[in-house]
Parts: sequence; C-alpha cells; structure tokens
Amino acid sequence: MIWAIIYITAVLAANYTATWFIPMPVFGLVALGAVIFGVTFTARDYVHRLGRPRVYVMIVIAAWASMMLSVAGSVSWRIVLASTIAILLSETADTEIYHRLLSKRWLVRVTGSNVVSIPLDTALFNVIAFLGVFAVPMLVAIMWGEIVVKFASGAVVALWRLR
Repeated sequence: MIWAIIYITAVLAANYTATWFIPMPVFGLVALGAVIFGVTFTARDYVHRLGRPRVYVMIVIAAWASMMLSVAGSVSWRIVLASTIAILLSETADTEIYHRLLSKRWLVRVTGSNVVSIPLDTALFNVIAFLGVFAVPMLVAIMWGEIVVKFASGAVVALWRLR
C-alpha cells in the first residue's frame, strides 16, 4: 500500500512541477517533474506484487487525481491532459511487459518494462504538453534529458530496494 501512495504522490508532484525547468549540463533543460516522475516507474513495479488489477486501479486513481489538480486550478489543463494520456498509455505498456517478464528476476522485469515505458511516457507527455511552446530541437533535447533522468531516478529507487 505504501508504494501505491508513493506512486500517486509522485505523479501529482511531477504534474505540479512539470513546468519548473532546471538546467542540466549536456541536456539543457529538464523539468523537475521528470526527476520526480522517475520514481513512479519503480514504485509501480512494487505494486505488481499485489496483482495486475490493483496496479490498474492505482493508475486510474493517479490519472483522476491529476485531473482534479487541473480542476482546482493548480496545474494547467494541458499538463494534466498530457499527463493523463501519457500515464494511461505508458503505464499500461509497462504493466503488460512487466507481467510478461514475471518468470525473470525483479531487476530484469523492472528494466525490461522501463525500456519501453519511459521513452513512451516522455514522448507523449512532452509532445502534448509542449509542442508549439518550445522549438522542436529544444523539445527533443528536453525529452532526451528527461529519459536519462527518469531512468536514473528509477534506478536509484530500484537499487535502494535491492540493498
């Protein structure tokens, strides 16, 4: 249950900070939300122990809570729309890949599912949220940086779990 709470909290915090960009050497700008959102990939993988239906309930709750942030006026509707679509599609892909890898070691399951879901999430979110806001070369640089940051923050949580 704690991992579901961490997941939902990280999704909301990532949405809230999605437009707070920090300079990163080599990558240019990376949204603070991407650093936070990297945690969600590993947090969700912990919830898989409770079964696929509970993972989907958690994903839907996170998407709904994100929409409520927009209704409350705390987050732009464009960020929430981007987040909701990206969460529903990338997290579904991640969940299905993770479950196909159940016979493998935990770290293989996490890495295998994240290889697909992190780039998918990053592309969907950034294109929907920021296409037309940033020039395409800047948007591509942001996406590349966020993919690296999400993998890194997810890996830190995964390695912490293994210790």
